[in-house]
Amino acid sequence: MRLLIATDAWRPQVNGVVRTLEQVSAELQRLGIEVTMLTPSEFPTWPLPTYPEIRLARAWPRTVAAAAASWQPDLVHIATEGPIGFAVRRWCLATGRPFTTSFHTRFPEYLAARAPIPTRLAYAVLRRFHNAGRACMVATESLRRDLEARGFTHLVPWSRGVDADLFRPRDGASLGLIRPVFLFVGRVAVEKNVGAFLGLDLPGSKVVVGDGPALAALKSAHPEAHFLGMKTGEALAEVYAAADAFVFPSRTDTYGIVILEALASGLPVAAYPVPGPADVIGGSGVGVLDADLRTAALKALDIPREACRRFALAQSWEATARQFLTNVLATNAAPAAGQALAETGGR
Repeated sequence: MRLLIATDAWRPQVNGVVRTLEQVSAELQRLGIEVTMLTPSEFPTWPLPTYPEIRLARAWPRTVAAAAASWQPDLVHIATEGPIGFAVRRWCLATGRPFTTSFHTRFPEYLAARAPIPTRLAYAVLRRFHNAGRACMVATESLRRDLEARGFTHLVPWSRGVDADLFRPRDGASLGLIRPVFLFVGRVAVEKNVGAFLGLDLPGSKVVVGDGPALAALKSAHPEAHFLGMKTGEALAEVYAAADAFVFPSRTDTYGIVILEALASGLPVAAYPVPGPADVIGGSGVGVLDADLRTAALKALDIPREACRRFALAQSWEATARQFLTNVLATNAAPAAGQALAETGGR
């Protein structure tokens, strides 16, 4: 069985979307699915305005359609709402081919943080994009409720996992800093609200791992913090294991894979009581959710690291891949509606 996954988020980007697609595609191939990724690496690119680290593909619809058709996929999944995603969506609708999508990022809020663009207009574009598919996968129940209230349809669950072999407790791990060590890992950008973490009055040391457009400004504003830059693989896992608490200050993330990575490393989590961390942690006792992030961070230090590890071990990438496969296979069982969607304004 051949599956085409179209995504505008891909290497060398380092984020939750890329990590999810990498892990899930690898697991699907282990399950016997032939996976083809259609990514920006296939096309010339240009930098995203205000965020040059992200490059958008110059994916002309005819070129994308020809590439997609040449692979003759049995199943199609569109992961992102970028040039590649729109081009593959157009091809699917034009040929009456069923497809699924996934909602990873609250782009309307991210755009509003950078420019005076009303979120309702951005959500209208995304609603039109996703409602043309047979199913739109969402990571959490709170995200499903929110999108449903905004008029999104055919919403189905698709959770996340963690590589618990890589991200694990490591005896003697140390960064050589004054403890306790409070850690943030992620994109250093306005939507991640990293400044809220760095502005907290906390004992010990604050560590930031990641890169992004807000890095220079935050370094200047918080010279007492430790900025370690981008890290991946073993280097990243070692930093997690050397910290004492993980602080997740974002108010807009739809999930937060870094939360699971921290927990697998035995690291308790402090976050705001908002969708994303509230869905992942809930009442599990492996993190503290509080409107006062300082209070949450200090209370998290009392959580046993063993409890965090046990919780994370129940979240596997294989289970995530199987859930994804169930969702895409279900599209072929649905009534043929591709042409009808095109005729009723799906394009």
